[in-house]
Amino acid sequence: MGEVRTEIVLNSAIHETRIAILEDGRLVELLVERPEQERMVGNIYKGVVQNVLPGMQAAFVDIGTGKNAFLHASDVWDLDFLDVEEERHGRPGHAPIQQKLRKGQEILVQVTKEPIGDKGPKVTTAISLPGRFVVLAPGQEELLGVSRKITDPAERRRLRKLASSLRPEHCGVIVRTVAKGKGEKEIGGEIKKLAKLWEKVLKASQKVRAPALLHREMGITSSLVRDLFSEDVDRVVVDSKKEYKRILSYLKEVSPHLRERVELYDGELPIFDAFHIEEQVEEALGRRVELKTGGFLVIDHTEALVAIDVNTGRYVGRYDQEDTILKINLEAAREIARQLRLRDIGGIIVIDFIDMASPRNRRRVEQELAEALKRDRARTNILPINQFGLLEMTRQRMRPSLLYTFSEPCPVCGGVGRVQGRDTTVTKIERCLKRAKVYSGERKFVLRVHPSVAEYLSEDRNRRLKLLQKSAKVKVELEEDRELSIEDFRVISERTGEDVTERYGKG
Repeated sequence: MGEVRTEIVLNSAIHETRIAILEDGRLVELLVERPEQERMVGNIYKGVVQNVLPGMQAAFVDIGTGKNAFLHASDVWDLDFLDVEEERHGRPGHAPIQQKLRKGQEILVQVTKEPIGDKGPKVTTAISLPGRFVVLAPGQEELLGVSRKITDPAERRRLRKLASSLRPEHCGVIVRTVAKGKGEKEIGGEIKKLAKLWEKVLKASQKVRAPALLHREMGITSSLVRDLFSEDVDRVVVDSKKEYKRILSYLKEVSPHLRERVELYDGELPIFDAFHIEEQVEEALGRRVELKTGGFLVIDHTEALVAIDVNTGRYVGRYDQEDTILKINLEAAREIARQLRLRDIGGIIVIDFIDMASPRNRRRVEQELAEALKRDRARTNILPINQFGLLEMTRQRMRPSLLYTFSEPCPVCGGVGRVQGRDTTVTKIERCLKRAKVYSGERKFVLRVHPSVAEYLSEDRNRRLKLLQKSAKVKVELEEDRELSIEDFRVISERTGEDVTERYGKG
């Protein structure tokens, strides 16, 4: 186990599954999956090239999901299944895209980035099949690597030699961090399993007409265990028997010794309340983030980038001004790294640190940010602080940020701002009703909501309302209230007529 106490808490609700990663009790990452917003990253499709755009060096591919997928020339690998003649053996060709692809051509692609807003998913022809110990890269035979997090030179050489001897013909292999200390049985067994999966995908591609889904990436719970549940994780706590059994079943095959670290939560309070996560989630959706020094951050999302402003606030320091500014900027750098992970902010990020006169101090702040970002699973690239005191960086974006996951464009301002989504409102109602039942012992409540939310709950013969009542184990009488916003709701005790919303929280 690591020096930092790491816990993973899984909450399964009627409208979403949430996975919180805690480090020493602080929320550092939140993953959300909803039935109506199925994950696409990792899915493999047989697609049809719709347009080839030489000016953009890109193509748009119909994969059957409604929005055409974006394929850049740099993501086109010359593989046998691409029906391309120039180069094979898994090399990214340097030829223009119009020489690699043609309109109407059928190709296999894998989603690397979720659709965001009006943009479709981003895809690549360089397929990769992740396992717990290795990633198999069909057609990319020159690819042979070991995770950077395995630092011991002797272990790196051993794993590289082992992977080289076990990999199938015309396939690359990347050895993952959890493979440290593993032998031929575990690693070889998984490589064989992934090779069989690839054969299955190829056979399916020959039988179906494009566009078609050939392989669906495993759900959020299983992928969490595969990618995150390592020796460094102290425990995993789950509030769903179904997910608990699924995790234990997966671990039985790959890491049986970790099963004892999985716990089933059976408390009456919602699990995120019990672990003090809910309030941290609410903070993660706010624009302002307080710093312990008294300074604060302001985080603003735009279409092109995310801007983060560092402010001194009430902190005045004990010594000279430069010392005061350095202390705030150092704390800000650590907190920004946490917020980027927590909010899942990707793309271009511009940070406006408080101006520092000393070049040495500017380097210290850059180093502090780089060090704090080492715990981030997403790839990041940082530029030095420029003459205007701005630091520009990029962070790998694979899915919409937390703000976009929990909100929708504001119908009043035409999308300039964002408001909480109806599904998020219903999830908050579910948690409030659960608390009300636990603390008051009552089982019947009146629920007042905006007409739009009432309509959402009543669709398909009150399907969502019935699920809400079943999950919270209460009876609910639904009422519309046009005075309430989409984000707001009121929970009324049927027995006393008292409004108990504030008492049992809206988080």
